[in-house]
Amino acid sequence: MKSQDETLEEWCRALLQAYKLEDVQVDINAVLALAGVAAHSVVRPAAPLTTFIAGFAAGQAAAPGREVDSASMDATLAVARSLAADYDSEAAGTPGE
Repeated sequence: MKSQDETLEEWCRALLQAYKLEDVQVDINAVLALAGVAAHSVVRPAAPLTTFIAGFAAGQAAAPGREVDSASMDATLAVARSLAADYDSEAAGTPGE
């Protein structure tokens, strides 16, 4: 039986192949961490929404004809992670970091 990590790696490769993005490197743990921040800081359903929008933004940042680079991906994840964490602070009435 495959581990969860093996299944996620396989699923990630299959998705990238389906979208013809075989050369793109995805940091699965970073995406899952972002989903966790959104789920716990905003509301649970914010997790898939946040990761989708962050992924879309990373794609837009790469623009047609430009290569997707890890710095763009990291920056996009950082923006979403920070916004989600700040949302929790604002909702609690305390200033964000």
